[in-house]
Amino acid sequence: MKYAIYQMEVVPADPEENRRLVKEWAEEAVKQEQPDTLVLPEMWNTGYALDKLEETADRNEEPSGSLLSELAKQHQVNIIGGSIGNKKEGGFYNTSLVFNRKGERVYQYDKIHLVPMLDEPEFLAGGREKASTFELDGIKMGLIICYDLRFPELARKLALMDAQVLHIVAEWPSARTDHWKYLQLARAIENQFFVVSSNVVGSHKGTDFAGNSMIIDPWGKELAVGSDSLTETVTAVLDFSAVEKIRKDVPVFDSRVPEMYD
Repeated sequence: MKYAIYQMEVVPADPEENRRLVKEWAEEAVKQEQPDTLVLPEMWNTGYALDKLEETADRNEEPSGSLLSELAKQHQVNIIGGSIGNKKEGGFYNTSLVFNRKGERVYQYDKIHLVPMLDEPEFLAGGREKASTFELDGIKMGLIICYDLRFPELARKLALMDAQVLHIVAEWPSARTDHWKYLQLARAIENQFFVVSSNVVGSHKGTDFAGNSMIIDPWGKELAVGSDSLTETVTAVLDFSAVEKIRKDVPVFDSRVPEMYD
């Protein structure tokens, strides 16, 4: 499965411009790379202008959801739709959407862990439903959002549900770039699955973002890494047979004794 990741510079508080950028990038990426799956970053519609969400956020995943569905259907690609600022049920959420090649929404997830360092708890509500797996092209997958990466039990739960790849969509700051890289490597190695991440570049209100979108194999090998600061497309081909092979060679899951972990 070939992936194309959009390492994007989000325009804060300008969802129309950001939707234009995503549409143009998707069309160009499909033309140039012929990918199976596109990946977008966190909060790509609004950016981290959280105090402007009343004016900028989607309402019940619209209009961004319809845009992603149409792009997936038109280009016959899967889309890991990053996440969007989204108003529903009387609150604002950080919502991820996933679409298959037919433009059908196959998964939705609201970010569970809110980031104190970026004032998310002041403006956003935490997700009320547990993260789960979904399937694209017959492959079981998982998805988490940015700060979720710091909670290894969440990634392990998805691995135990047979996920073969974990997607991480983020606006991760450059002040913690090392954490961004090493935690992804740890999640890939300890869970023996692929990790695919989309981060942003640029800055907002004094926070610089780290870029370094990554594709890591189940052995911890970096297949592709984005730059620190450039808007770009990061690509790699994932051979999912590697998951079964590595789990057989180093049988971590067979060696678990969960009854001893309480």
